[in-house]
Parts: sequence; C-alpha cells; structure tokens
Amino acid sequence: MSSRPLPLSAAPLSTWAAVGGVFTDIDDTLTRDGAIEAPALAALHALHAAGVPVIAITGRPKGWSLPFALAWPVAAIVPENGAVALIRDRAELRTEYAQDAATRERNARRLREVATRVLTEVPGATLARDSAGRVTDIAIDHSEFVHLDEATIERVADLMRSEGMNATVSSIHINGWFGEHDKLSGARWMLRRLYGRELDAELGRWVYVGDSTNDQTMFGHFPLSVGVANLRDFAERLHTWPAYLTEGERGAGFAEVAARLLSQRPDA
Repeated sequence: MSSRPLPLSAAPLSTWAAVGGVFTDIDDTLTRDGAIEAPALAALHALHAAGVPVIAITGRPKGWSLPFALAWPVAAIVPENGAVALIRDRAELRTEYAQDAATRERNARRLREVATRVLTEVPGATLARDSAGRVTDIAIDHSEFVHLDEATIERVADLMRSEGMNATVSSIHINGWFGEHDKLSGARWMLRRLYGRELDAELGRWVYVGDSTNDQTMFGHFPLSVGVANLRDFAERLHTWPAYLTEGERGAGFAEVAARLLSQRPDA
C-alpha cells in the first residue's frame, strides 16, 4: 500500500511552477449529485483563461458527457474510462473512439449478455440510469440512486472479471468493459491526439485530480496526484493513494488545486 497523502499545502511551490495542464475525474471531483459545483466551474474558467488545458476522464457515458463537453471550458472529456473522446473544435464537438466500429459492434452483444447475467444473478443489482448513453461499457449503480453493500459490489465486479472484462468501482458505479483502455491510456491518447506529445515524457507537467478507487492507477502514475478530501470515504479500499489531499471536498477541493497551480503562473 502506498503511503498516506500529504496535505496539498505541503506540495513544493517549485512543483507547481512546472505544471502546464490538468487531468481530472468528474463525479465527486468536480460535481455533487451529478451537477458541477460552483467552485469547480469557476476554477475551470480560471484555468482556461490562464491557458492551462483541462482534460476530464470519467467512467460516465458518452451521452451524459456530451452537454458538459460543450458547456465547460475543457479541452476534451474522455468518457467510458478511456474509450471515447469528446474533443472541442471551436464551437463544435468531435467524437472519436479508442476501438474501431467492428470491435464496438462485436462487444455490444457481449456487454448485453454480461449485463443480463449480473441482473439475474446478483440480487439488488440495477443498471445505472445513464446506461442509455453508453457505447462501450456497462455500469451498475451502487451509490447514485440505489445502495449496494461492499460484498455485493465485489460480487458484481468479480462476475464482470470472470467474463473477461475490466471492472472498476467509482464513487457511484461499477463499470465493466472489454478492451485494454483505461483512464491512463485515455490520458496518453489525448495528449498525443491534441498536442502531438507523449505523456510519459512529461508527467511532471501534469497534475491528476480524483476522488475514488478507480483513480488509483492515475494516482500511482502521476508524481503530482491529488485526491479531493472525500477520497477518505474509500480509505479502507485504497491500495494506492495520491501524493496530496485537499482540505475541501469535491468542487471545493478541485478549486484548491487550481488556485495552487495558478498562483505559480508567470503572470500571477
């Protein structure tokens, strides 16, 4: 298990001076109950005004993410854990996929079959209400509109993995999909797609902000990784902590990260 995080205020100012962009989760990092919090939205606008790109990577579906990709000042939103990219192109939105059309079509049948099995075999399991907008995965609600206990959450995830799927648990859903993509591959994809650069060659120039167990790969990969304070709700399930933890929860925590970053900009 990685060591517990330091307070965000302990991050050296020299670390922030090198940062030029932000990767972030969405649910319970920018939002509360599915709506962006005012401090987070203000922080996104401040980062955009300062020329700091923000790329959001989420387990939420393409359909749910579309209006936010248009409304928020972000360079892109990557829904479905790295499978889809919604890229701002001036006033329009471009949709791209990590998998080709034939693969997505082939997997669609398998996703339906696994979803049926989960709903049949796991008492209390229900599809997430945003499932109609999903293209490449399935999601079972565990905390958004229904509550599943820890044993049931693990049973759903184990069943998904037994079918050859990747399975992760966010603050609200259990997501399962076929393919090699994940949040980290989505981040690599977007940096290459948007800026023609390789993420692993410039990890020190990016900060990652998240709130849940499905952010652990990102926490472990980014030297400057930050959890918003509500990450503590998952303490017993975490094996990889971020480097730092904010004082505020959700959008207030994200705003802390933005303020620290912007305070070290040359024109601050």
